[in-house]
Amino acid sequence: MFRLWGKMWENNHLIRDIIIDDDSEDTRTHKIFRALQEICYEFDLENPIWLDNNIADFKRHSRTRFNQDSFIENISFDYLEIQVIEED
Repeated sequence: MFRLWGKMWENNHLIRDIIIDDDSEDTRTHKIFRALQEICYEFDLENPIWLDNNIADFKRHSRTRFNQDSFIENISFDYLEIQVIEED
């Protein structure tokens, strides 16, 4: 079981969250991108751009934050955080 937790933060308060489960036999990378796409769909957001610091943070800690720099459109919150909470 693979589970990714998506959290939307504003002024240090969690304003929205969702957990995406994935039981497929796909690669970890594909599971992450698919889960992020589902999170963005549920939150009515465009998919963020993975910047170098996002990639480095995710490799080190299995979590990262997407702030305004990762989105083309303006966002009404401080950042979107994703975190792997369970892996096979």
